[in-house]
Amino acid sequence: MNLPKNVFRFEVLLYASLMLDALSVAVQDRTPSADMTDQMIMAATLVAGGMILLLLYFVWLAARHRKNWPRWVLAAALVLSVISLVQVIGENGLELDSLIEIVSCALTAAGLYYSFTGDAQGWFNA
Repeated sequence: MNLPKNVFRFEVLLYASLMLDALSVAVQDRTPSADMTDQMIMAATLVAGGMILLLLYFVWLAARHRKNWPRWVLAAALVLSVISLVQVIGENGLELDSLIEIVSCALTAAGLYYSFTGDAQGWFNA
């Protein structure tokens, strides 16, 4: 089974985006405060790691198993990520992790664009 070029681009761009997301989680501020205890920080980090693994699985399902629904889940996740990113930038301004998230969202948007255009259109099963 030969992967169409646009599906390959989709897969590579989304894997790169998720790698950046993992980097962003790694550089987040983990300083305990009155609002965030050590346990809350650990839980948030574990949830973020779990979400990254789940999204990796969705990319694999879409690209390698020709499933259509994971593309839509990834698109919805992108919309939620952009909304969250705007809120974080509004509260904290531009920081290293928000800059990484901006690049990650751009890579995801480009990858999803490729998954819906060109030779990828007939690839995914309904």
